[in-house]
Amino acid sequence: MDDERVFFVFDAHCDTALRLTGDNPLDLGKRLADGHVDLPRMAEGGVGAQVFACWVDPDLKVGRWMPDTLEMISAVRCQAEKHSERLTVALSGAEIAAAGDSGRIAAVIGVEGGHVLGGSVERLEELHGAGVRCLTLTWMNTNELADSCDGERKWEGLSPAGREAIAAMNRLGMVIDLSHASDGTFFEVVEVSTAPVLVSHSSARAICDIPRNISDEMLRALAESGGVACVNFFPAFLEKETHTRVFEIWGRYREERSRLSAEYGGDPKRVDEEIGTGYIERIKKIPMPGIEAVADHVEHVASVAGVAHTGIGSDFDGIMAVPPGLEDVSKMQALAEVLAARGWEDGDIASVMGENLLHLFSTVCG
Repeated sequence: MDDERVFFVFDAHCDTALRLTGDNPLDLGKRLADGHVDLPRMAEGGVGAQVFACWVDPDLKVGRWMPDTLEMISAVRCQAEKHSERLTVALSGAEIAAAGDSGRIAAVIGVEGGHVLGGSVERLEELHGAGVRCLTLTWMNTNELADSCDGERKWEGLSPAGREAIAAMNRLGMVIDLSHASDGTFFEVVEVSTAPVLVSHSSARAICDIPRNISDEMLRALAESGGVACVNFFPAFLEKETHTRVFEIWGRYREERSRLSAEYGGDPKRVDEEIGTGYIERIKKIPMPGIEAVADHVEHVASVAGVAHTGIGSDFDGIMAVPPGLEDVSKMQALAEVLAARGWEDGDIASVMGENLLHLFSTVCG
């Protein structure tokens, strides 16, 4: 790899949009002392396009799901307007490419968790009109569209509304994201979708055998459909022992959070004040696999699905621990350097770091 080369990075998933609303919303234009993503660090890491996932906790009151999602979408747009010389919302592959030509970062707006629709497929039109170009069907909860890998098996894949949603997303030109989906949901969507699909932030099950990761059978099916599987940087998805240690703590955290949400009527501020940071601090003390482990997953996905169907989805600002060597978005080029040291050609590195995702969004969104 040419030492002077900076690869175009298209990251399929970050949760930074969560930090743009609330009592103390951050300003993406400033270099922040905490978190993983801001414009200065994105520029340092060579990020040319970023999917900003808008997520609302399903423990919130149902009536708040859509309004809170739209507020988050608006917050992403406001950041793009405020920093228009560096950031722009892109609605298509063509606009993503044009952003790069003008020296700006393309913000692609996604929504994580089809529960926000409340079972009403018509709301996809509203999300699309607001600029959403990617929807993750499920989160850690099974919803009215589909089964989650972490939730109950209510539909054994897609619900009738879920099948309607797939057809609507194909028609609208929205990317279907199958991270968090159950295996049954995954295979049904790949079968019925007329457009290639995305797995935005999951790692390889063959290396870390957990339901949240994607199996070799799924990788092969994804490749046959023309989709892209993106490796998650969360250390608990990279190594099974780390997963066991992290989720022993995380499981108790989620149980307490759900209990407090029910007690406080889904008020996130009161829940956060009550639950504190103790759980997260305990997780951060666990030794974590590093950047080489991320590269291992990238190589495995590429070996099974093919280089043309492999990408990266950091999950930055949504994970409570990071792999050493990939501490924030400014370190993205370090992953390219590791791949180069392993003998990867520049063209293949470029494909994985961003070009494959650009091709997918161009195919689906225009």
